[in-house]
Amino acid sequence: MNRQIFALQRVARRTFSSSGRRLENQVPQKQKRFQEDDGMPIHLKGGVSDTLLYRFTMGLTVLGSGYVVYELVNWACPKKA
Repeated sequence: MNRQIFALQRVARRTFSSSGRRLENQVPQKQKRFQEDDGMPIHLKGGVSDTLLYRFTMGLTVLGSGYVVYELVNWACPKKA
Protein backbone atom coordinates (compact mmCIF):
# COMPACT_ATOMS: atom_id res chain seq x y z
CA MET A 1 0.00 0.00 0.00
CA ASN A 2 2.78 2.42 0.93
CA ARG A 3 4.57 1.64 -2.32
CA GLN A 4 1.51 2.71 -4.31
CA ILE A 5 1.20 5.95 -2.38
CA PHE A 6 4.88 6.77 -2.91
CA ALA A 7 4.56 5.99 -6.63
CA LEU A 8 1.57 8.30 -6.85
CA GLN A 9 3.51 11.06 -5.09
CA ARG A 10 6.42 10.65 -7.53
CA VAL A 11 4.09 10.88 -10.53
CA ALA A 12 2.37 13.94 -9.09
CA ARG A 13 5.70 15.68 -8.44
CA ARG A 14 6.92 14.87 -11.93
CA THR A 15 3.67 16.02 -13.56
CA PHE A 16 3.43 19.35 -11.76
CA SER A 17 7.08 20.26 -11.62
CA SER A 18 8.21 23.62 -12.94
CA SER A 19 11.12 22.17 -14.90
CA GLY A 20 8.90 21.32 -17.88
CA ARG A 21 8.96 23.10 -21.19
CA ARG A 22 8.34 26.81 -21.23
CA LEU A 23 5.40 28.08 -23.25
CA GLU A 24 5.35 31.43 -24.95
CA ASN A 25 2.67 33.83 -23.76
CA GLN A 26 0.26 34.10 -26.69
CA VAL A 27 -2.35 36.28 -24.99
CA PRO A 28 -1.16 39.60 -26.51
CA GLN A 29 -1.33 38.22 -30.06
CA LYS A 30 -4.80 36.80 -29.47
CA GLN A 31 -6.00 40.05 -27.91
CA LYS A 32 -4.74 41.99 -30.91
CA ARG A 33 -6.45 39.60 -33.34
CA PHE A 34 -9.77 39.61 -31.49
CA GLN A 35 -9.86 43.40 -30.95
CA GLU A 36 -9.14 44.49 -34.53
CA ASP A 37 -12.10 45.94 -36.40
CA ASP A 38 -12.45 43.85 -39.55
CA GLY A 39 -16.25 43.56 -39.65
CA MET A 40 -16.22 39.92 -38.55
CA PRO A 41 -18.29 38.89 -35.49
CA ILE A 42 -16.25 38.01 -32.42
CA HIS A 43 -17.60 34.45 -32.29
CA LEU A 44 -16.15 33.70 -35.75
CA LYS A 45 -12.67 35.23 -35.34
CA GLY A 46 -11.19 31.94 -34.10
CA GLY A 47 -10.93 30.54 -37.62
CA VAL A 48 -12.34 27.50 -39.37
CA SER A 49 -13.12 25.59 -36.19
CA ASP A 50 -15.29 28.45 -34.89
CA THR A 51 -17.12 28.66 -38.22
CA LEU A 52 -17.81 24.91 -38.27
CA LEU A 53 -18.98 24.92 -34.66
CA TYR A 54 -21.24 27.91 -35.32
CA ARG A 55 -22.82 26.30 -38.40
CA PHE A 56 -23.28 22.98 -36.61
CA THR A 57 -24.96 24.73 -33.67
CA MET A 58 -27.25 26.74 -35.94
CA GLY A 59 -28.19 23.57 -37.87
CA LEU A 60 -29.08 21.75 -34.67
CA THR A 61 -31.12 24.74 -33.54
CA VAL A 62 -33.12 24.86 -36.78
CA LEU A 63 -33.69 21.09 -36.81
CA GLY A 64 -34.69 21.09 -33.15
CA SER A 65 -37.10 23.97 -33.63
CA GLY A 66 -38.67 22.23 -36.64
CA TYR A 67 -39.09 19.03 -34.66
CA VAL A 68 -40.74 20.89 -31.79
CA VAL A 69 -43.22 22.53 -34.18
CA TYR A 70 -43.93 19.12 -35.79
CA GLU A 71 -44.63 17.52 -32.40
CA LEU A 72 -46.86 20.43 -31.31
CA VAL A 73 -48.93 20.06 -34.47
CA ASN A 74 -49.23 16.31 -33.87
CA TRP A 75 -50.39 16.88 -30.30
CA ALA A 76 -52.83 19.61 -31.33
CA CYS A 77 -54.37 17.59 -34.18
CA PRO A 78 -54.32 13.89 -33.26
CA LYS A 79 -55.07 11.36 -35.96
CA LYS A 80 -58.52 9.84 -35.80
CA ALA A 81 -58.50 6.07 -35.57
